[in-house]
Amino acid sequence: MEERRDTHGNIIKERGREVFIISLVVVFAIVLWGITMPDSFGGVANSIFNFLTSNFGWFYLITMTLFVVFCFWAALSRYGKIKLGKPDEKPEFSTISWFAMLFSAGMGVGLVFWGVAEPLNHFVNPLGMEGGTAAAADFALKTSFLHWGLHPWSAYGVLALALAYMQFRHDKPAQISSVFIPLIGEARARGPIGKTVDILAIFATVAGVATSLGMATLQVTSGFNFLFGVPETNFVRLIVIGVITILFMISAITGVDKGIKYLSNANITLAGVIMVICLVIGPTMLIINNFTNTFGFYVSSIVRDSFRIGNDPWFGWWTIFYWAWWIAWAPFVATFIARISRGRTVREFIGGVLFAPTLASFVWFSILGTMGIETGMGVAEEAIAVTETAFFEVMQYYPAGGLISIIGVTLLITFFITSADSATFVLGMLSDKGNQNPSAKMKITWGIIQSGLAVALMLSGGLGMLQTGSIVAAFPFAFIMIFAMVAMIKAFKAEVKVDGVVDIDEVAEHNVEEISKEMMDVDELAKTAEAE
Repeated sequence: MEERRDTHGNIIKERGREVFIISLVVVFAIVLWGITMPDSFGGVANSIFNFLTSNFGWFYLITMTLFVVFCFWAALSRYGKIKLGKPDEKPEFSTISWFAMLFSAGMGVGLVFWGVAEPLNHFVNPLGMEGGTAAAADFALKTSFLHWGLHPWSAYGVLALALAYMQFRHDKPAQISSVFIPLIGEARARGPIGKTVDILAIFATVAGVATSLGMATLQVTSGFNFLFGVPETNFVRLIVIGVITILFMISAITGVDKGIKYLSNANITLAGVIMVICLVIGPTMLIINNFTNTFGFYVSSIVRDSFRIGNDPWFGWWTIFYWAWWIAWAPFVATFIARISRGRTVREFIGGVLFAPTLASFVWFSILGTMGIETGMGVAEEAIAVTETAFFEVMQYYPAGGLISIIGVTLLITFFITSADSATFVLGMLSDKGNQNPSAKMKITWGIIQSGLAVALMLSGGLGMLQTGSIVAAFPFAFIMIFAMVAMIKAFKAEVKVDGVVDIDEVAEHNVEEISKEMMDVDELAKTAEAE
């Protein structure tokens, strides 16, 4: 282990390859268990997951809603002017590229996968009403807005804000454990607690991304089969995942400012093309009306829906599952968003991470969801029979549907590559002492591991098991993210207390190192507050 000193002169032991090695052992042990004893692994994972969703559904609801409240507070408070970086730093990326990258990492393949399928599922099987009705259509779109709106992006935003603040304002390592520094001090955050947090973050990221890689491969091959008659065999799937692995590793090695940025810009362009074409060839006025009506339903009922829970299994299958899944993805997405957000103010950050992608998701679901619902109950039931092909099933009923499907497969592949190379980059950061530009060797290692796990699990039928396992393992991250909110409140207050400064604009003129000293040790911070 390497040693360095903090601003108080205390020795800090840096974790070198320790986190990396332990993480590999943990990941391989769990995946080996899943592949060799799938019934045992699946039984344990499902039992724990069912226990969590049945007994802690209320906890997920309250926690996710707290994330939304915190993000609004951070953006609207006087702390919104604080810069995620030094006072004179400018944003590292243009606003468009920044949004494209964070949106691609945060949703990506999921929007294509569920853009048609989720609204149709709720349309056919709505909660507490008859399927296929006008009320079911309203319920379908409003529920899709809820599951892909402010709540998931707030979950990402809370952790990403804390990470970006610690990295760029106070020069701390790009690791999840860094968010604990304002609460317990740097020396303790680099100890066993921090190690455990970072290892859990790596496992959740590997498991979640490997699952998504496998699911995306299934949808890409289903799309090829639907459009071109390419057989859906394991050989074809291996070719697809092999080619995409080579592409995303090349992109990851070239760095954030080249490969990932260019691919993310391409993603937004292709998604925009699909939405424009669909808006023109689809029921245009109905789409616009549905967007307006559903937005109103969403806003007027968000408080009630945020806390709504019951005994119906639907809540566990959908809302609680989604909330657990977004938390499971938070370590990966938040770490990447933090990495690309240097130079933004807190207010800019919340606007870009919370409001812009939420609005984009609403437009996406309004267009594709309305097109799916308009095909009727019979087509909807047929489309949701196989989730991977729902998008393609619906598009064949519209003019230029074949063209849209081809663009959709292309978008799937580019989203697929972007998510994978972003995850590879993040895993390199998390396992390389928080290095914001991890070595090519580290990124290649994680890229091979991710794809290898996806292939192994896909062939063994264990993708669903790993997804459930990652959600179970990520349950502690709900508490970590709550601590992140507390840490940010404490850190923000420390900023405005330095030398009696109360105007955040004046804080920017003070030496950032002095501010860091205030928040480095919780005992010192308490003494300062008491003295004042």
